[in-house]
Amino acid sequence: MRGHDRINSALPDEVIVEILGRLESKPSRDACSLVCRRWLALERLSRRTLRIGASGLPDALVSHLARRFANGRRRMDESTLLQPRLYGGSDKSGLGDRVTESYCLSDVGLAAVGDGFTKIEKLSLIWCSNATSAGLISVAEKCRSLKSLDLQGCYVGDDGLAAVGDCCKQLEDLNLRFCEGLTDTGLVKLALGCEKTLKSLGIAACARITDVSLEAVGSHCRSLGTLSLDSEVIHDKGVLSVAKGCPLLKVLKLQCANVTDVALQCVGFFCLSLEILALYSFQRFTDESLGAIGKGCKKLKNLTLSDCYSLSDKGLEAVALGCSELTHLEVNGCHNIGTYGLESIGKSCTRLSELALLYSQKIGDIALSEVGRGCKYLQALHLVDCLNIGDDAIRFIARGCRSLRKLHIRRCYEVGNKGIVAVGENCNLLTDLSLRFCDKVGDEALIAIGHGCSLRHLNVSGCHLIGDAGIIAIARGCSQLSYLDVSVLQNLGDMAMAELGDGCPLLKDIVLSHCRQITDVGLAHLVKKCTLLESCHMVYCPGITASGVATVISSCVSMKKVLVEKWKVSPRTKRRAGSIISYLCVDL
Repeated sequence: MRGHDRINSALPDEVIVEILGRLESKPSRDACSLVCRRWLALERLSRRTLRIGASGLPDALVSHLARRFANGRRRMDESTLLQPRLYGGSDKSGLGDRVTESYCLSDVGLAAVGDGFTKIEKLSLIWCSNATSAGLISVAEKCRSLKSLDLQGCYVGDDGLAAVGDCCKQLEDLNLRFCEGLTDTGLVKLALGCEKTLKSLGIAACARITDVSLEAVGSHCRSLGTLSLDSEVIHDKGVLSVAKGCPLLKVLKLQCANVTDVALQCVGFFCLSLEILALYSFQRFTDESLGAIGKGCKKLKNLTLSDCYSLSDKGLEAVALGCSELTHLEVNGCHNIGTYGLESIGKSCTRLSELALLYSQKIGDIALSEVGRGCKYLQALHLVDCLNIGDDAIRFIARGCRSLRKLHIRRCYEVGNKGIVAVGENCNLLTDLSLRFCDKVGDEALIAIGHGCSLRHLNVSGCHLIGDAGIIAIARGCSQLSYLDVSVLQNLGDMAMAELGDGCPLLKDIVLSHCRQITDVGLAHLVKKCTLLESCHMVYCPGITASGVATVISSCVSMKKVLVEKWKVSPRTKRRAGSIISYLCVDL
C-alpha cells in the first residue's frame, strides 16, 4: 500500500546489512544507500572497500570518509584507499606542479586514515607523492592489522618503512615500485619485523636498494612466495640469497641487467615449488639457465621470456621436457627461439592453455602444427608480427584445439581467409577474436565466424578487405557482441551499421575511426537499438557530422566516452555532454 513502509517495519538491521553486503556492484549499493536515512546508516556497515580517485581536497575527503564510516570501523576489515596522481591535460592555470600535487594525499590525510580506519587490512597509496615517512608512521602505529601495502611512486623514507616493520606484524604484501627515497636500511628493518608473515615483495627502480636488502629477505622471510625485481643494482648475490632462503617461492619475475646464469641455476636447484617465472630483457642468460629450470622446477606452470636474446631452441626444449605441467607460455622478442623449440612444447606440454608468440620471426607453421596436435586444451593464442606463420598453422590450431576461446593475431601477413574459415568451422567456443592489420583476411573469413561462433569481442582494425558482407554476417550470428573495432575499414558503410543495430543490442563499445563511408544515416540506425553503448570512437570519418555526434549523445544514455574531432561538436552538444567528449586534436 502506498504510504506504508513494509520492508523497514518487518526487517531488523542485521538482515538489511546482510542483504546490502550481497550486492555485487558499487552503483547498486550506492543507490540503496539513498533510499532512506536508515539504509544510509546501515549501508556503511556492509562497506568493505573504499576507493578514492584524484580529488582537489584529498585530505579533507579522507577525514570526511573516516567520520562517515566511523560506526563501521570494526566491520571494515579490508579498505583500499587509492589516490592516483592526476595526469593528462594541459596546465592552463600556470601553477605547474603545485596544482598537480594538490590532488595527492599528504601526511595529514594519512593521519586521518590512521585515526579513522584502525582495522584496515589493505592500503594502496599509488603515486601519492606528497606522502612522507611521517604519514606512513601515523598509519603504521594505528593500523596494526595491515596486511597489504602499496607504496608505488611514494617518496617515503627508511623511517616510515621501519615503522611498518615494527608495528604491522601481519604484513604479507609489499610493493615498493619507484620508491626513490628508500635504501637498504629501511627494507632490512622491515624484513626483520615482518619475517614471519611477508609473502610478496615487489621492487622496481629503487636505486639505493641493493643485494644487502635481498640478503636480509632471504635470511629472515622464509614464507616469501612472490618476488618481483626490476633493478640495475641487484646482482647474483641478492637473488642467490632469496633462492636459498625462501623455499616456498612460487612466483619470480626478474628484470635485472646484472643477474646471470649463476642466479637462475640456483633458482632451479632450490626453488622446487616455483610455478611462475618471468624473465625480461636479459642479455646474460643462456640456455644453461633454462636447463636448470627444466631439471628442478617440475611444478612450473607459467613461463614468460621477453627480449632474452641469448636463449635458443635448446633452452626451450629443456623446459618442455622437464616442465610438463606448463599451461602458459609467452615468447616475446627472443630472436633465437624458432620452430624446433616450440615443437618441443607441443610434444611435451599437453596441458598448455595459453600461448603468446610476439615478434618471433623464426617460428613457422610446423611449430604450430605440433601445438595443434599435442595441446588439445589450448584456449588462448596470441600472435604478433610472426611473419612465417600463415593459414596452415591456423588450420592446424583450429582442428586440434577446439576449446579455443580467444584468438588474437596482429600483423601476421600470411594469415588469410583459409585459416580463419577453419576457426569458424571448428572452434565453436570462440568468443574473442582480434585480427588487426591482417591484409589477407576478408569477408569470407567473417562469414564463417558469424556462422560458427558467438563472439563477444571482435577487432578487425586495418583488415582493408573486410566490408559490409563480413560485418553483416557477424551482426546476424553474434547477438552477444559487446565490443567491436572496425577502424580503418575503407569499404564499410551504413548497411553494416544498420545490421549491427538490429542484431547486436548488447554492444557497449565501438570504434569507427577512419571509416570513410560511414555517415550520419548509418550511425543513427546503429544507436537506435544499441542503447547500451558506453563508448564510441569516430575520428577521421568525413561522413559523420555534428548532427551524427548529437544523435549518438542523445540516444545513448549510458555513454561514458565519445572520441571525435572538436569542430564536429556543436555548442548544444557540448553543454549537454561535455564531460564525456574527448578530442583527438583541438585544431581539427
